[in-house]
Amino acid sequence: MSALAHHEILYLLLGLSILLGLARLFGEIAKWLRQPSVVGEILAGILLGPTIFGALAPELQGAIFPVGEGGLAAAIDGLTTIAVVLFLLIAGMEVDLSIVWRQGKTALSVGLVGMALPFLMGLAVASLFPTFLGLEEGTRPLVFTLFLATALSISALPVVAKILLDLNIFRSDLGMVMVAAAIVNDLLGWMVFAVVLAMMGTVKVAALPIPMVIVLTLAFAFLMLVVVRLLLDKALPYLYAYASWPGGVLSFICAGAFFFAAVTEWIGVHAIFGAFLFGCALGDSRHLRERTRATLENFVSFIFVPLFFASIGLKVDFLKSFDLGLVVVVCAVATVSKVLGSALGAHWAGMSRRESWAMGFGLNARGAMEIILGLLALESGVINERLFVALVTMALLTSMTSGTLLERALQRRRPMRLVDRVTVRHFVSSMKAQTREEAIRELAESAAPSAGKPAEEIASAVLARESLMSTGIGNRVAIPHARMEGLKAPLVVIGRSDSGIDFDSPDGRGARIVFLVLTSAKSYSDQLEILADISRALQRPDAVDKALASKSYAELLALLKVESGGEHAEG
Repeated sequence: MSALAHHEILYLLLGLSILLGLARLFGEIAKWLRQPSVVGEILAGILLGPTIFGALAPELQGAIFPVGEGGLAAAIDGLTTIAVVLFLLIAGMEVDLSIVWRQGKTALSVGLVGMALPFLMGLAVASLFPTFLGLEEGTRPLVFTLFLATALSISALPVVAKILLDLNIFRSDLGMVMVAAAIVNDLLGWMVFAVVLAMMGTVKVAALPIPMVIVLTLAFAFLMLVVVRLLLDKALPYLYAYASWPGGVLSFICAGAFFFAAVTEWIGVHAIFGAFLFGCALGDSRHLRERTRATLENFVSFIFVPLFFASIGLKVDFLKSFDLGLVVVVCAVATVSKVLGSALGAHWAGMSRRESWAMGFGLNARGAMEIILGLLALESGVINERLFVALVTMALLTSMTSGTLLERALQRRRPMRLVDRVTVRHFVSSMKAQTREEAIRELAESAAPSAGKPAEEIASAVLARESLMSTGIGNRVAIPHARMEGLKAPLVVIGRSDSGIDFDSPDGRGARIVFLVLTSAKSYSDQLEILADISRALQRPDAVDKALASKSYAELLALLKVESGGEHAEG
């Protein structure tokens, strides 16, 4: 009986600790920079893989993160397989088929045309320049061209949803059409890729002929989206009624995902296809509670998903395999075809010119799906490492730029958030001031270096505004503020008072927490959004109590994030 040796268990646990810890750290940094977490997670893997760590200490890197044969490599590969199956489960749960039916012709027009044009361009480019793109010797050209066309045509539904949440337009008509179109992209893309996987012929369990695999795959998809979906909708109430919460419910869901993943693996396509369709069938049930969805998503997204995406960087030397010409071609073909296709589909559906371009830029967001497709093709020998690196780069760049381009197309921007404007440098944990004027001057001293203005000028502007109307809002909170010429970015300084300061609040209570808010004279909306965010964060008395009891800036920031909805806004 084969088992991991003592040193292999040691390296496995050490490697998982390092991989998960660094992936989460880089993922949090990426979110702080308003980028998808997957960007930081993949960068963490690149740092720990042959690109950086392997170049500096190849023997140690190879011992902790082996690739290829051996028990340790097999254990890591098994864990990453479980991780990607669970990730596709929650990705499928995001697919709300009812949204597609409600949006009807518009969603189908955007989704179909937005997929057809990049698919056709992918076929053309792969057929004309197969050697340049990296067609591997022994790979059938048809398989290669179908793979590349599929990889260039799929949008990343989770990334699209995050962008819309950040812009606060997720539930708008435009947002719903974009989500529905991304769902159409995902479903059609994975159907096509299931056929491509069957044509790769890498799964040896069933050893079925390719036509039979294709027929079984399409039949399986029909059964999952029609029959199993209805059965799950009827079974969920009984599951909630008689299974323990949350362990029992989550166990049954994961068991179902693993079972249907095993079915598609037996058919001859990858296990992730079964998990994805099970997630689609489950997520479409009206009985699936949001708490269940959120619990499972947090469990998978913060443990298994970082492990999977970080492990991608362990497989390839990104510097050695980086081909600038190939990256430029892949990014250009993917972006131009996707933006034009989606914009044309939106235009033909009757959307305005600005909304059509916004639709194109929004659906250009790729991300996790293309990376997973590329990894499977790399492991199957369909593509080489050069094309894989180009696809990963394309996925990351489109994920990072789609939100900005969508904002510009709509001439909108992300709402101004309190948590984005506070820093530890602008936190006065114990104010010395006893009066309103002293408090404003003390906080102005803290703001002056970042504002690039003298403290006296800041204090005078705020006091002038204070003379018009008191900024004590009650509940022991005051928000003195001013709009100033030449201020480059909004600035918030937080001060806490032990004794309370009279800001003439409606309830007569002294202010224990004071927010000094400075915004540009050219913008009214920045000030209104930040003031509203502060009021929302501290509207409950117990929230103020917790803010006063917080022992550090980090504790206070965490409280403000939760109370103002900052965690949800991050997607």
